[in-house]
Amino acid sequence: MGFRLSHLSLAVSLVALALAGVAIYRNTYEAMVMNNGSLLQNISPDIDLLESSEISILTLNDKKKNSDEYLSQQLTQESCVFSAVKGIVDSAIDNETRMGASLIRLHFHDCFVDGCDGGILLDDINGTFTGEQNSPPNNNSVRGFEVIAQAKQSVVDSCPNISVSCADILAIAARDSLAKLGGQTYTVALGRSDATTANFSGAINQLPAPSDNLTVQIQKFSDKNFTVREMVALAGAHTVGFARCATVCVSTNVNPAAQLQCNCSATLTDSDLQQLDTTPAVFDKVYYDNLNNNQGIMFSDQVLTGNTTTAGFVTTYSNNITVFLEDFAAAMIKMGNLPPSAGAQLEIRDVCSRVNPTSVASM
Repeated sequence: MGFRLSHLSLAVSLVALALAGVAIYRNTYEAMVMNNGSLLQNISPDIDLLESSEISILTLNDKKKNSDEYLSQQLTQESCVFSAVKGIVDSAIDNETRMGASLIRLHFHDCFVDGCDGGILLDDINGTFTGEQNSPPNNNSVRGFEVIAQAKQSVVDSCPNISVSCADILAIAARDSLAKLGGQTYTVALGRSDATTANFSGAINQLPAPSDNLTVQIQKFSDKNFTVREMVALAGAHTVGFARCATVCVSTNVNPAAQLQCNCSATLTDSDLQQLDTTPAVFDKVYYDNLNNNQGIMFSDQVLTGNTTTAGFVTTYSNNITVFLEDFAAAMIKMGNLPPSAGAQLEIRDVCSRVNPTSVASM
C-alpha cells in the first residue's frame, strides 16, 4: 500500500512541475511582448525556422509523391512495351519454332557490329546506301526482320506516346525468345538508340565466323570485352536453331566428324537445313553434350574442346545446365549493353527498316 502511495505522489509531483513550466513559459513570453517587443523579434527567427521546417517536410513529401508517381508511370509504360513485344514474339514462335533462335541470333548480329544500335535492320537503298543485311555473314542467313517490324508497330499501336528504339525491341525479342524456348529469362533495360548508318565491312570483320579457329574467336570476343567463359556461354546459343546446308557444306565451316543431315552433293536451297544440336527446339545443354562427343556441327563450335580452358567450360555446362543458363543470361545482358560506336548519329526510328525522314542514311 505504501509503495503505491509513493508512486502516486511522484506522479502528482511530475504533473505539477510540468504545469508550472508551462505557466512560467507563458508569463515570460507575455512579459517580453509587453515590455520589449524587440525580444520577440529576436526569437521570431526560431518560429520562422519551425514554420520553414514544416514547409520543407511538406515539400519533400510532395517530391517523393511526384517521384513515386513518375516511377509508377514509367513502370506502366515499360510493362506496356514488354507486353506488346512479347505477344508478337510468342505468336511468331508458335507459328515457327525456329524463329526463336533466329531472333536471338539477329540481336547478336546487331550488337556485335558497332554495338546494339539496330543497324542490322536498315534496308539497302539502291545506289545510295548499303547496309549490313547483304554482307556475307548475314546475306540469306539472318532472319526475323518482319517480326521486329510487327513488334515495333504493336508498340506504336498499344503504347501511344511511348518512344522505344528498334534496338530495344531487338533486345526484348531475344530475351522473350530465350524464355519461350526454355532458357532463363533476364531483365532488359530500355534506353538504347538507333543508328542512322550501318557497317557492311564491320559485319565481315567483327562477327565470329563458322570457320574461325579458337584464337580468332577469342580475339573477336575480347574486342567486345568478353571473357573466354562468356564466349563459351554465348556459343551455347547454338543449342537451338538450324544452319543452312549451303553454309554447312563448305568444308572449312564444318566439323568433319559431325553426322550431317545435309546432302552436300545435291543442289542446295535455303530450305535445306542442318539442326545445330539434336534438340534444336529446346534451349538446353545438349549442344555441349554434342561437343564432348565430337558432334558439334560447325568447325568454330567443335574447336571449343581443343583447348584446356575452353574445354573445361564446355564440360562445366554439359554437367550443370543451371550454371549454363545463368551464365548465358548474364552474358546476354552484357552483350545487350554494348554501346554504339563513338560519334555515331543516333535517333529513335519510326520504322525499323529505314532512318527517319529528318535523317540521312550513310555508309
